[in-house]
Amino acid sequence: MVSIVVSKSSPVVVRPSSEPVTSTGKINLSAYDFYHVGMATTAFLVFQHPIQKPAETIKWGLSRALVHYHPLSGRLLGGGGGGGEVHHISCTGNGVLFVAASANVAIEDAKLSEHDHQSLAATTTRPLLDHLAVYYPAAEAYRDSDPLVMMQVTEFSSGGFVVGVTWNHGVADGVGMGQFLQAVGELSRGLPSPSVPAVRLDDSLAVTSSNVGAVQQAYMSLQLTDNALLDFTVPSSLIGRIKDEFRRDSGGRTCTVFEAISAVLWQCRTRAVISDPKAPTGLIFPANARKYARAKDGYYGNCVTAQLVMAESGRVANGDLMELVRMIQGAKEQIPDKFSKRGSCNLEEIRALTGYDLLCVTCWRKLGFECTDFGGGVPARVMSHCQQVLALPICQITSTGKHGSCVMSGCVKDDHAHAFLAELARIN
Repeated sequence: MVSIVVSKSSPVVVRPSSEPVTSTGKINLSAYDFYHVGMATTAFLVFQHPIQKPAETIKWGLSRALVHYHPLSGRLLGGGGGGGEVHHISCTGNGVLFVAASANVAIEDAKLSEHDHQSLAATTTRPLLDHLAVYYPAAEAYRDSDPLVMMQVTEFSSGGFVVGVTWNHGVADGVGMGQFLQAVGELSRGLPSPSVPAVRLDDSLAVTSSNVGAVQQAYMSLQLTDNALLDFTVPSSLIGRIKDEFRRDSGGRTCTVFEAISAVLWQCRTRAVISDPKAPTGLIFPANARKYARAKDGYYGNCVTAQLVMAESGRVANGDLMELVRMIQGAKEQIPDKFSKRGSCNLEEIRALTGYDLLCVTCWRKLGFECTDFGGGVPARVMSHCQQVLALPICQITSTGKHGSCVMSGCVKDDHAHAFLAELARIN
């Protein structure tokens, strides 16, 4: 096995290159933002095609992008490590933390683009990902002085590079961060301005009739689970087979890649961990709510609602995959109701579960990360990583290639990992 060494330069602070396009001294957090404060999220964009001086080029584009995304160079104030509540973004222009790094191997040797059905993370990927980004201190509460965004560009000996971005989820969701990185890419390539105007202040956002804060608090109160990190691919052949069968069974109605993969993951995981077929199990997934919340075009703050599907474990483990797909579709169809008087927040159902009874599936395939181009084309793969112990077992569908859709998962404990992967292999 090749020994991979990542050498990092000293961190620098990148500030807006000029006066911001729009400047607001203080931005209050919305109900969508508030309960994500301090939740660290990290995305990796893997680029196989080289560009000239990637770290310098991207740092220049980042400085220019912060002119348009000025709040991301600010700080959260109103609490943090002092134990109070964080109330607003202070647009201080203090900057984004940036690190240039290099690896002693070709990007192909790092196996970051390898798609198979093995648990790469346990032996290779996870330790490497720990070195390809800058992370917040895991043991500490979020501090007022912490940057909202941290970026690392790691150049590999072959010319490929990886951009690792860690951000405080309280200031942007995945769609928002994907939009920001696309802007960094456009400005790194020399475009005069981002193609999508940036909007962070939107007081007209409609909040769901369900109490967003109460639902989020219910999730956060779930029992924490420290799960195995797995990296695998759901094959295109399986996804295609499920979509074809669903179309036949549903009189021509179609299902999405997300719905097909979510049904597979929910069934395989339930089979691996089931102890009582009568016990409830839940599938939860976030959904972009911008259309329903009437968000302005270019809004990059949080605007996500969560959908919950519940069933008995035995029904999920032993039932028809097509039925699970229909249940997931039904939950998606209920999203508009959450913005009307008909909405409900499922609090009692959530409180009846422990953290390990729920599976969260998120989809990163169309958040915008996959469209980022710093000058050498879009990424070969998008990946994710979290160093924090999460309240929910989670699977992240990060990207799709010719072999299938890549999934990075922390959805089962070490004791259940082998059984989970065996169920995935069997269902193929």
